[in-house]
Amino acid sequence: MGAAARRDARRRPAAVNTAPKIRALADAVTWRRSQRGRVVLTNGVFDLLHVGHVALLEAARGEGDALLVAVNSDASARRLGKGEQRPLVPEQERARLVAALACVECVVLFDEDTPLALVERLRPDVLVKGAQYARDAIVGADEVEGWGGRVVRVPLIPGHSTTELLARLRRR
Repeated sequence: MGAAARRDARRRPAAVNTAPKIRALADAVTWRRSQRGRVVLTNGVFDLLHVGHVALLEAARGEGDALLVAVNSDASARRLGKGEQRPLVPEQERARLVAALACVECVVLFDEDTPLALVERLRPDVLVKGAQYARDAIVGADEVEGWGGRVVRVPLIPGHSTTELLARLRRR
């Protein structure tokens, strides 16, 4: 390699690819077992990623050493009753967007109605949900506390939800 090529190589930043953060459940279990610090788990649809999502994920990451995010599949999200047209963004794209965030170390898609099976398989040290959920309504909370983990409810940023974002867009 000539001097000019070496200079050009030094100027160009290395390509970033966060897609490998998206793992199948079995691979996520292997990843989780390899972690030495506190693993935090949160879950959601993450349709139309917005500042409220980012704030929740950053707060979740602050509760431990690594953040694992479980993203509802398209079928699972539709069963949540958010409307026939939801999710607007396909599951692989939603997972990819979440994986691109620096605060997220691992993403796994799940097709069940609740993340309980994931919680039981992944055994997080901390389970995080938005404060709109009462402690008793947080799926997996009893299990996490049962093995000595913690459940954290993160305050929401008022006015920042996918539903509110869609309403604003429709008014325009």
